[in-house]
This record gives sequence, structure tokens and C-alpha cells, in this order.
Amino acid sequence: MAIGAMPLLQALTDKMRWHQARQTLLAENVANAGTPGYLGKDLKPFTIEASSNAMAMSSAATVSPEGTQIAFAGFGDNGGFDLADTGGFETSPGGNSVNLEDEMMKVTANELDYQTVTTLYTRSLKLIRTALGRSA
Repeated sequence: MAIGAMPLLQALTDKMRWHQARQTLLAENVANAGTPGYLGKDLKPFTIEASSNAMAMSSAATVSPEGTQIAFAGFGDNGGFDLADTGGFETSPGGNSVNLEDEMMKVTANELDYQTVTTLYTRSLKLIRTALGRSA
């Protein structure tokens, strides 16, 4: 069995993919904060059960359909994760439901959580290498 195929490491990898896909959606929300009628997007919270259906990520590219909204292409269906109903309670007169303060707080929390998961992944690999008698 390859080290990367271990259930713990696979779960951490899926969690990192979830954070990457969420960061893309949050960046899209911030980019479209001034677009009339734009509804904010977010992902459902990560679960191990849902992660088994997650697709591998591909490269990202920005796309501007008809110059109205900025989207990030190349992640294929939100990285394979399900969208959550944001149900923004605050909507501007133009129909935009993005609150920049909330989005920036989500971006920061997402970044800190991603860093935590990458640290856990790195330390897990070091622990496995130590157990195998290889230098970390």
C-alpha cells in the first residue's frame, strides 16, 4: 500500500481539496461583491463520507462570461463537493447577497484551517518515516 493511500492521509488530502475549492468560491464571492443580482456561494461542511465522491482538482483559470462576473474555471463542479445554501439574510437593493466583511472572515478562517490540515499531514508523514526507520 502506498503511503498516500492510507485512510488518514487520504482524509487529510480530501480536506485540503475541500479548503481549496472553498477558497475558490469565496474568492468568486469577493470578486462579484458589486455585481447586481449575484448570490454568494459556499460549500457544505466537509465530511469524510462526502469526501469519497470528491474529484481531483485541475489547474485554475479565470473566466469572465460576457464581462459581468468573474469565475474560476478548471475545478470541475466545485472540486466535487456540494454547494451549501447560503441564504444570505442581507441583500443589497441590486439583489447582491455578498457581505464583504463576512466573506473576508470566511477566507481567513479557511486559510487557517488549511494551514492546520497541511501541518497535520506533514507531521503524519514524518511520524510514518520515523516508524519505518527512515530519517525525517
